[in-house]
Amino acid sequence: MYDLLIKGAEVADGLGNPLFRADVAVAGERVAAIGRIAEPASATVNGEGLVLAPGIVDLHTHYDAQLTWDSTASPSPALGVTSVVMGNCGFSLAPCPPACRDIVARNLAEVEGMELNALRAGIEWNFESFADYLAALRRKGTYPNVAAFVGHSTVRTAIMGEEGSTRAARPDEIAAMKHLVAEAMKAGAIGLASTTHDNHYGAGGVPMPSRLASDEEFHALVGALKDARRGVFQMTVGPRTTVGFLEALAHESGRPMVFAAVNYNAMFPERCLDIMSEVEAARGRGAEIWAQTNCQPLSMDFPLTSAYCMYGLDAWTPVRDATTKDAFRRAFSDPAFRQRYMDELAVKKRGRLFNAEWNKIEVAYAAKPGNRALEGRPLDAVARERGCHPAEVMFDVALSEDLDTVFNATLLNSEEDQVEPLIKNEAGVISLSDGGAHLRYMCDAAFGLHLLGRWVREKQSFTLVDAIRRLTSVPAKAYRLLDRGVLKEGAFADLLLFDPKTVGRGPLRRVFDLPGGESRLIRDPVGVHGVWVNGRPVFDGKAYVPHARPPGHVLDHFAA
Repeated sequence: MYDLLIKGAEVADGLGNPLFRADVAVAGERVAAIGRIAEPASATVNGEGLVLAPGIVDLHTHYDAQLTWDSTASPSPALGVTSVVMGNCGFSLAPCPPACRDIVARNLAEVEGMELNALRAGIEWNFESFADYLAALRRKGTYPNVAAFVGHSTVRTAIMGEEGSTRAARPDEIAAMKHLVAEAMKAGAIGLASTTHDNHYGAGGVPMPSRLASDEEFHALVGALKDARRGVFQMTVGPRTTVGFLEALAHESGRPMVFAAVNYNAMFPERCLDIMSEVEAARGRGAEIWAQTNCQPLSMDFPLTSAYCMYGLDAWTPVRDATTKDAFRRAFSDPAFRQRYMDELAVKKRGRLFNAEWNKIEVAYAAKPGNRALEGRPLDAVARERGCHPAEVMFDVALSEDLDTVFNATLLNSEEDQVEPLIKNEAGVISLSDGGAHLRYMCDAAFGLHLLGRWVREKQSFTLVDAIRRLTSVPAKAYRLLDRGVLKEGAFADLLLFDPKTVGRGPLRRVFDLPGGESRLIRDPVGVHGVWVNGRPVFDGKAYVPHARPPGHVLDHFAA
């Protein structure tokens, strides 16, 4: 008797082959049979009229902290995701000596838009080394399969403390960092992640530690992957990091490089196509480089008291770490502050999230009834009516509502005609959900359902089987995940059952379920009928399935 039998679904193998109608049987954790199956099963699911595919592989998440208190990694499994990779951008939780815990938590809260109170209340610091951290995850259990990068900034903090954000490392410190990376690789890290992105600031407005790393430091740490003869290097790039630099690292180490992120920015329209061309050229010269792309617009909800999209502006520095509304009021009421802000925005700058695209910022929520007519209106349109600068509108409206106004900024990827060639490029991997991060502002964990709904059904830019391939076997192969991302006999039974006529992402909604009662934005799935991880149900189409022992694997063995 099989453990699970899904009857009569249209099966997508994850490799791009045509759909075929079949039954799929699962025994234990793996797919046991595909075809017409008469044998009974402990659980049978009717798949008539539905598509059965491998579960989505999400390569860019930040569930490192959340998984210490929430085994489900909500909302990703409900959105069809069965495997997640975390520790991206170099922001892992380990290795972390006890003396560095609060530094790591404060930096993570700032750079990834997390609630510090929730991190302090929720993180179970029962680990120090990277091996300890993976062991802690195994003890607690996870709903999705989880692979973790060792984070460059965290390694730098472990060796240098707070000085990791203020200076270059000495040779002895670089050697100590390389040792920690090598230990993490032995323990089962999927690779090393880092950032040089200008918008990545830690607590107190200091750069995240890896931004201070020299080229020699990068070469040394990636050398630990070369020594291990496996592993991926993921880099969230700032202006100083070029495709050519990653190509040199790829040739030197023999390891795959991941360039994050290639999002379309209307202020610099040529940048994305230039990067993709450079990546393709490097691949043609034998360097394995992947560009992470995103199939959905990047938008954020924010009040001015936590405006992450403004953190790349020097003029915003005085309020970045303000803790009282009085401090914000004084700054936003100050004509000199306003002028510095507007003057800086007048000069476009690469790597900055916001570049004065006032037509893409609107009032999402007005706290006072008298301002409700502003909701959904771009600030540039309101400014034209009032005869002033859009920044004046933003500050004046927020001050009139005691800073309780919530704005929405559509920052990147809003022009679908320009995004389409990026996400279709075979040098790219579609990911970048940032699941677990920026919870106050956004939730992009439904990128896979958005691809299936918007880009397949509505726009018909992809065939269904090709979109599934791009969400499953392509990322699994790029990151060397074993027996994941495909639906075939012998593969792990990570499965997504959905209705192609309705599949998509639901609207944003705010819930108050973080430690300490803090809130976050999440999305619900549309058209998802079931999700299984290693043959066991995790989401039944309506709710998470309770498990005394969650079914996900903490992944620590990968292909070379």
